[in-house]
Amino acid sequence: MNGLSSALSHARLIADALASSPSTCRVALFPPATLLSRMATTLSASIVELGAQDCHAQPSGAFTGDLSAEMVKDAGGRLVILGHSERRAVYHETDAVVSEKVAAALRAGLEPIICVGEHREERARGDALAVVCAQLEHSLPPKLDGEAFSIAYEPIWAIGTGDVPTHKDIEIMHTAIRRSLASRFAGADQTPILYGGSANPANAAEILAVPGVNGLLVGGASLMAESFLAIIQAAG
Repeated sequence: MNGLSSALSHARLIADALASSPSTCRVALFPPATLLSRMATTLSASIVELGAQDCHAQPSGAFTGDLSAEMVKDAGGRLVILGHSERRAVYHETDAVVSEKVAAALRAGLEPIICVGEHREERARGDALAVVCAQLEHSLPPKLDGEAFSIAYEPIWAIGTGDVPTHKDIEIMHTAIRRSLASRFAGADQTPILYGGSANPANAAEILAVPGVNGLLVGGASLMAESFLAIIQAAG
């Protein structure tokens, strides 16, 4: 829940910077719903892609305040983030709800980014792998087979805290996620697995160098063009 009209200028700066100095990585912005349509116009001639932060499972109905996947697509979005830790924790979204939303995204022609991650207490108990693998099992519907999607591993205790797991812990988790995907979906070796959790310009290059990390889901550091462009530069 960040971003007013002034955020459009940051999107424009990012688009202009990538136009003059193209990156080899894929770049997408996920603004609040109030900016989605206007940002689509701002990025219309850019390589920067656009997505929403969430969507409802139903295409329409009496769900005041919600946004359907079809609405996201109609506003110019191509991707959607689902199952973010804040949606799970604050709004009590279950794996089943996330799975329904993933199916809705596919129905509307959106590419989903599905988030998974453990709480600090779960990691302290040694349950991090089991928790994340269970989320993967129950949050990813069979309809994903053959479709384009990404997984974002975001240890909940690292989001916005400045804390980051060790590189070895990240590698172990991403390896487990890849193994879980490979057991269920054809072509899962091509599915990007992103890391999210206090990624910033100072640590982006090191995290991206960890085996199994295919990209970053950036939070606070993406709110300003300068810091986000620094991360894009670190990614290549």
